[in-house]
Amino acid sequence: MQHDDYKKGSLTLAGTVAMGTGVMIGAGIFALTGQVAEFAGDLYPAAFLLAAIISGFSAYSYIKVSNKFPSAGGIAMILKKAYGPSMITGGAALLMAFSMIINESLVARTFGTYTLQIFGIEGGIWVPILAVGLILLAFLVNIAGNNVIGSVSKVTAFLKIGGILVFAVIALWAGGFSFQPMENGLADKTSAGGFLAGVALAILAYKGFTTITNSGDEVKDPNKNVGRAIMISLAICTVVYLLVCLAVGATLSVSQIVEAKDYALAEAAKPALGNYGLWFTVAIAMIATASGLLASLFAVSRMLTMLTNMELIPHSHFGMPGPIQKHLLVYTAVIAGLLAVFFDLSRIASLGAIFYLVMDIMIHWGVFRYLRKEVEASPIVLLVAIGLDVIALSAFIVLKWQADPMIIVIAIVGMVIVFAFERFFLRHLRSQRSDQSTPHDHMKPS
Repeated sequence: MQHDDYKKGSLTLAGTVAMGTGVMIGAGIFALTGQVAEFAGDLYPAAFLLAAIISGFSAYSYIKVSNKFPSAGGIAMILKKAYGPSMITGGAALLMAFSMIINESLVARTFGTYTLQIFGIEGGIWVPILAVGLILLAFLVNIAGNNVIGSVSKVTAFLKIGGILVFAVIALWAGGFSFQPMENGLADKTSAGGFLAGVALAILAYKGFTTITNSGDEVKDPNKNVGRAIMISLAICTVVYLLVCLAVGATLSVSQIVEAKDYALAEAAKPALGNYGLWFTVAIAMIATASGLLASLFAVSRMLTMLTNMELIPHSHFGMPGPIQKHLLVYTAVIAGLLAVFFDLSRIASLGAIFYLVMDIMIHWGVFRYLRKEVEASPIVLLVAIGLDVIALSAFIVLKWQADPMIIVIAIVGMVIVFAFERFFLRHLRSQRSDQSTPHDHMKPS
């Protein structure tokens, strides 16, 4: 087994918060505002607020277990503590990893979509080209190590949060601090199912807090700072999201937001400052999406390394030198690049939301069923977290099935393949051990 160069205490509280907000703001506010408005209609700001509350309940499980057992690859550790080295542990952890990789492709395509607004281009082949280019750049920065990632995350977090707040203030001022959807009768065209489906999608904008648990013992004083970093990141993102939702609604109607759903913030900036507003917003979007992708690649590679070391997934070097974590950076970047090429923003967001919510439910159930006494967690809070996730996921699946059944089929087939693969690998591993023979390289957990 190769050893990876984990560095305990290499991430400060500020650096950890910057990494968490980097992932959340990078994807959530630029990619999902229009997507959520398409489901939730006039109530899209409320959808983001309820999603923040649900994410707060979700964070409870992660914080309780991470405080008790801080570890790099924290989500995998939580699952293993609950379910042991089983198919459920490996399958659920892979769902989380795939959800994060899907999120990376979402961020990358958002980068391409916003960048093209400078040239007045919508869609086309340049979106995946720019997306893949950004993924490659983020991969190269990750190779440089934790110190570079932490420094870049701090600078970009300050720039994009400051820039987004400036955008919000200017847009609200230009719109006379009004909210256009309210002028035509708030929620007149919003169904309960549509609102809940919007909430499910908005939850994806907050899931970046899980990258903090994946950093585990690389965080200084993890027993205190992991939980602090999660709650601070969620609070910052909630305030930023609500301000931006109100700002977009000050200059655009819901129909206009949905029409420009892949670049809603850029469209909202035009009435306020014309082309200057557009260029400013695109610049902030480029910074936000780039930093979000950078932080996500860091977290996913750590999580997959943990799964490999826990012997829950196989690994092959394919002739590449260096430690396992570097190989997994390559695999992660390749998969994210392929998704960015072949899927549009709407389908990418849908897959990410479904995979994440299914995994989140399994986390809460595992903590409730097996760990709540050991980590001193409240069973009521855990059950509320499960119930909220189930309601949001069910509403989303029903509405998405009506609009795009193929993506639901892809999600179900993907989950079946993941758990079937885990079962096959674990049975193969046990069989090889019982025969006291060495597994072949392509099935050897390194």
